[in-house]
Amino acid sequence: MAILTIARLTLREASRRRLLLAVAILTVVVAVLSAWGFHRLLQLPCGPDYNPHPCSGSTLRVIAATLLILLMFMFSFVLALGAAFLGAPSIATEVESGVTLAILPRPIRRSDVVLGKWLGLSTVLALYAGISCGLEFVIVKIALNYVPPHPILAIVFVVAEAIAVLSLTMLGSTRIPAMACGIIVLVLFGMTWMGGIAGAVGAAFHSHAIESIGTASSLLLPTDGLWRAAIYNLEPVSVIVVGGSVGREGSGNPFFVPSGPTMAYLLWAVGWIAAMLSLAAWSFKRRDL
Repeated sequence: MAILTIARLTLREASRRRLLLAVAILTVVVAVLSAWGFHRLLQLPCGPDYNPHPCSGSTLRVIAATLLILLMFMFSFVLALGAAFLGAPSIATEVESGVTLAILPRPIRRSDVVLGKWLGLSTVLALYAGISCGLEFVIVKIALNYVPPHPILAIVFVVAEAIAVLSLTMLGSTRIPAMACGIIVLVLFGMTWMGGIAGAVGAAFHSHAIESIGTASSLLLPTDGLWRAAIYNLEPVSVIVVGGSVGREGSGNPFFVPSGPTMAYLLWAVGWIAAMLSLAAWSFKRRDL
């Protein structure tokens, strides 16, 4: 009950922040602009010499799938940014301001505080991902009559990516000041993304040294692997065929994945998140207030 109470209070506190209102307004703006853009695809000239012949259905599906993946990348970055800057002050700021000292003398364990805040912020991230990504899927369906192969799974993996960032941020928040924690986590997030690109290039050119960079980064911080799982569930067969025909020249494309994640990697990602959360609870319990 203590965990649920703290989660509810965290949700209430997050809903009062102007950051969420600003992100909601920007999301609506992006949705309107993307709706206009997808509608304009119907008038895209695809004939020889750019004469005004409409594109075929298969061409429109490839274009729509590519643009949808780009939009999902934007939302995944927003979610990672939100996870870092919502999670970083969740514990560090309350410790510095003395709020934690007023809460902990009550019959509440420190692990309840960590788990409650994690649960509340995870709910915020999941709601935003579901609404924003679902809105884009509806727009594409109405404009082009196109639906990605596995939209629900794609949203699940995008949410899992954000929760992985949040879990690491919660761990850092138990020891590091809020601003430093947020910046460190975002730098690690970017480095992992670059490591994933390097790993794909290394695999295409059979360089085990470079490929091992991507493998190590995806294990140390599974955000890039979860993002690639989301991409795979957004790709229709036509995109996989086109991407596979490019060969080595397209190996560094961060928006194309030829195969889905293995069950072993998904289990590793779940265990990694649980481990970060357990370490956060242990670290906060050992901290002198």
